[in-house]
Amino acid sequence: MKSLTSRCAAALACFCLTTLSAWSDPLTINRVEPPHWWVGMQAQQLELMVHAPGIARARATLQYPGVTLLGKQVSDNPNYLWLQLRIQAHAQPGELKIALQHGQDTTVLRYKLERRDKGSAEREGFTSADVVLNLMPDRFANGDPSNDNQAGLGDPANRPSLQGRHGGDIAGIVQHLDHIAAMGYTAVWPTPLIENKQPAQSYHGYASTDNYRIDPRYGSNEDYRRMVQLARQKGLKVIQDTVPNHIGDHHWWMRDLPASDWLSNRNTYTPTNHARTTVSDPYASAADRQAFTGGWFATSMPDMNARNPRVANYLIQNAIWWAEYAGIAGFRVDTYGYSDAAFINTWTNRIRQEYPRLGIVGEEWTDNPAVQSYWARGRTQANGYRSHLPSVMDFVLQGQLLKALNEPESWNTGFRRLYESLANDQLVAHPQDLMLFDGNHDTPRLFSVLNEDPALTRMALAYVLTMKRTPQLYYGTEVLMTSPKKHDDFDAFRADFPGGWAGDTVNAFTGQGLTALQKDHQNWLRQLLNWRKTQGVIHHGKLMHFVPENGTYVMVRYNDTQRVMVVFNKNPSDTPVQLGRFSEVWPASAQATDVISGKGMQLGSVFQAPARSVTILQTTLR
Repeated sequence: MKSLTSRCAAALACFCLTTLSAWSDPLTINRVEPPHWWVGMQAQQLELMVHAPGIARARATLQYPGVTLLGKQVSDNPNYLWLQLRIQAHAQPGELKIALQHGQDTTVLRYKLERRDKGSAEREGFTSADVVLNLMPDRFANGDPSNDNQAGLGDPANRPSLQGRHGGDIAGIVQHLDHIAAMGYTAVWPTPLIENKQPAQSYHGYASTDNYRIDPRYGSNEDYRRMVQLARQKGLKVIQDTVPNHIGDHHWWMRDLPASDWLSNRNTYTPTNHARTTVSDPYASAADRQAFTGGWFATSMPDMNARNPRVANYLIQNAIWWAEYAGIAGFRVDTYGYSDAAFINTWTNRIRQEYPRLGIVGEEWTDNPAVQSYWARGRTQANGYRSHLPSVMDFVLQGQLLKALNEPESWNTGFRRLYESLANDQLVAHPQDLMLFDGNHDTPRLFSVLNEDPALTRMALAYVLTMKRTPQLYYGTEVLMTSPKKHDDFDAFRADFPGGWAGDTVNAFTGQGLTALQKDHQNWLRQLLNWRKTQGVIHHGKLMHFVPENGTYVMVRYNDTQRVMVVFNKNPSDTPVQLGRFSEVWPASAQATDVISGKGMQLGSVFQAPARSVTILQTTLR
């Protein structure tokens, strides 16, 4: 048994115990979660989960101005007690002393209420004005080799193995925040940093073993909070990756599950059928729908039963705790559609009640626009469901983009595929909030999928960064990192960023060892990203595009004063583009600037689109 001091330190030093009886054994409290809370939250009710042998029989009392103990809940496991508190608006920061009478013994649980940071509720989330960098902390940069291995966590560092931990950490991210900001990114989405005490492949982070602890191999909770603060000072928002759908099978709960229905299917492994259409399909059976949302992702990833109100409250409070504690700009929600639809909507709504501007993007990996749009906010679906989710990852358009660039041009392939796909925007109320991406930790790398063609890669990136969307790029895209093309080996999509480890012969942070092609591409992307930072016409402007013809495709972003024309040309030779076609939105004989080269040009009636290129032209209306 750890000492009281070490227990409190491990749980952020947020609760302490005092025994009032000298002649009987006290309660041995192992956990109190959330470990602390704040006054001034929008929702006044708080539910504490307390874990201790036999605690369900304890009687709790509390006296604190502005805080009321409403009652308690128990389950069929006598080692858990849920205390329900009401924290009124006039309550002040301080220490609650909750008396727990257990037989002849009374133990005082000391629970801290803190003051919120000024402006916490009003903080801005990520929007279509941002460009998000998705990185894997373990594979980005190793800033502190001393934390690579930690006693008791297993899965020791093994950099030569794609499935092993490589040692990247929070310190590595912090050391390179300047590089990220200089590239032109405005937000960073690290894959989960939460403790994953899994015996193997723990580096990916999607199998939590302690929902309130940063994995020590990345750093501490305070290191994470400091990273968020430093990033904000450099103009970078931080998005936290979270997984309300499942945990890891080495989570501390698994040694003593809080209830017989804490996990789906009464804590028994039953695989999900992955039938994501069942949620919205008017003809789907209830059994198939339950098999999707209630099935486990894998034996090593037990599915949370959010239909249990204790589970639901726990997951909601956990997300709000991290939002308040760390000061993040939002959440990326893994496997969003796999959670119970009613629960995940409440989860999202509760977070937005506390932080109305906080960003939340959900993962729904589908090529079906009807399935994707089901989760987007602003529309009531045929079955009455109305999602509160601000943003959905746009797997539909991303998939079409890759197909379009790999295909030959015809009446229904190539650019025509992209053109027709945008008609799906009528299915969502706010298409600019969809998150379009070049790739992520679960997908093959863009450069490889496009057959290591630099011209097609630039077309893809220009599309992602100028489309009416919230763009996200994957680490390594800037230097044309490669991977296998197929999904046979996810770990191979997650190679180390060059230069993140001492002794790397190639360093993408400094340029050392990069090929001429890599340097040229990195500079091109840096110019485009930094230009985008200040372009309201791209952030919030309207979109008009035109039927592809002769191997070219043109789209225009516009507002009252600005026009940006993006011209794609797949042809192996320069191709004339008749500008008169675009007169609805593009002024005749415009004086335009090439965004990348900075060169001005007087456009006549024809623009010669360079061979195998994307050209971005900007003009200001007189």
